[in-house]
Amino acid sequence: MKYRVLNNGIQIPAIGIGTWQITDREIMKDVIVDAYSEGYRLIDTAAAYSNEIALAKAIEKSNISREKLFITDKAWNTYRGYDKVQDACRKSLKKLKTDYLDAYLIHWPASQKLHSNWVEINAETWRGMEQLYKDGLVRAIGVCNFKVHHLEKLLETVRIAPMINQIEIHPGLNQEEIMEYCAENEIIIEASSPLGNGQILSNKQIIEIAQNKRKTPAQICLRWEIQKGLIPIPKTIKRERLTQNMSVFDFELTMDEMNCLDTVPYCGGINIDSDEVTDFG
Repeated sequence: MKYRVLNNGIQIPAIGIGTWQITDREIMKDVIVDAYSEGYRLIDTAAAYSNEIALAKAIEKSNISREKLFITDKAWNTYRGYDKVQDACRKSLKKLKTDYLDAYLIHWPASQKLHSNWVEINAETWRGMEQLYKDGLVRAIGVCNFKVHHLEKLLETVRIAPMINQIEIHPGLNQEEIMEYCAENEIIIEASSPLGNGQILSNKQIIEIAQNKRKTPAQICLRWEIQKGLIPIPKTIKRERLTQNMSVFDFELTMDEMNCLDTVPYCGGINIDSDEVTDFG
């Protein structure tokens, strides 16, 4: 496993596995066992995924040492604010049967569409995140789906800067503005939906590069993200794809190939606008 270093010195695996929509306990156990044997150490979950208990049982039954895993969890929208986000973290810790999280993230910023005081809400929530970090319940703190203006306002009041911003990035959704901003502020980006929800894998440009490299389209996308300094978090329940997704460190894309992938048009994904999102739930 390759590693990156967060701005607080903590090492984070260079690729992880997502668990969104994996709620069946037996499937979760199989995925975790297979992923661990393939070398995965970063596991991404969230309170909104309703699978924290399933993940805890999978780790327990697999006899995997907690210290060998990097577990990321996220606070849901109904737990914004100084006290509520700390309460959310403690509930997740209980469900996961662990004393600490390796990373804890704010799942969505308070949107301008719903909250005229979105700046203050995000600042208060972050203050609670900082307290969790100070108390040693989390080793790293960060955000998800934050745009440049969200981070600009947040950084005006923080005492501890975010270490991670998890956003959807893949060929066809380059997110250049937020990538540049995060790089300037030493915030590592995790790429959620790094395969564009599977829809981008039929793109002709990606397929052509994959054929030339004797790799799969998914491997080409993941390699593109890794060479951009991102940490992709693909989700799959199939052992074969777990193996393929991990096999992205034995080749490199040329500058021409990277530039070609930069020009892929938008051809699928989730692509939710965090300024428009409701609190849904």
